[in-house]
Amino acid sequence: MSVSKQSVLKSPIGIFDSGIGGLTVASAIHNLLPNETLIYFGDTAHLPYGDKSAHAIRAYSVAISDYLLSKKCKMIVIACNTASSIAYETVKQHVGNKAIVVNVIDPVVASVVKKTKAGKVGVIGTKATIKTDAYGSRIKALKPELEVASLATPLLAPMIEEGFFNNNISRTIIHSYLSKNKLKDINSLILACTHYPLIKSEIKSFFPEHMLVVDSAEIVAGEVGRVLARKKLLNTGSKNPHHFYVSDYTSSFEKSTRLFFKGKIKLEHYALWEL
Repeated sequence: MSVSKQSVLKSPIGIFDSGIGGLTVASAIHNLLPNETLIYFGDTAHLPYGDKSAHAIRAYSVAISDYLLSKKCKMIVIACNTASSIAYETVKQHVGNKAIVVNVIDPVVASVVKKTKAGKVGVIGTKATIKTDAYGSRIKALKPELEVASLATPLLAPMIEEGFFNNNISRTIIHSYLSKNKLKDINSLILACTHYPLIKSEIKSFFPEHMLVVDSAEIVAGEVGRVLARKKLLNTGSKNPHHFYVSDYTSSFEKSTRLFFKGKIKLEHYALWEL
């Protein structure tokens, strides 16, 4: 194997989100592919993406992708449903052959369609994600007989960013959303925001035990592994330390990072641009 090939194999996987939500994906990738080096970027200066314009989301996503490319990432994982639904094609075109680009929507849709034979699939996410109908249109394209009910739940991501989960406040807000008529009679629920796995147990408690509640973390990690294996880019040797960057420091982000990645984590600051 040439030195250049070894260098590519050891190149990091770049992952970005508006805040802490993508850490669920990063943690799953770390657990499944422990030899891979991760570079995580949380755009905390601009969160939540769910109430931003499509133009702004594309601009942020391209700027972050450029930063990850400067770190020689071999893959960029858009660990944000809003950015995946609005900016994936833009990022993919912008990055070109410099890195592989993976979104969090397509792997989840493929998994849900495979597991769901009939009935009504629920989707909850940010206003921007739900507005694009990214999940509904993809599900219907693959399996037209499935009914899809999509509901915007805009308070959940900022609630989680502020550390309000697994308490009475979060349970009240979650149950208020899940009680909406739109989600009546669903037999599966897609958590269309990478923040939501942090409240998955609270969401599951609202439904009967047999309800399929799907988050993207492990599904996307599996897709990352399959793509890297297919491209012969899996790192089987030693890895470098992970790096975690934020566009604006928040104590809740640092705390959450240490929960997912045990040990002392040092956040590094990089400002995309001054607004």
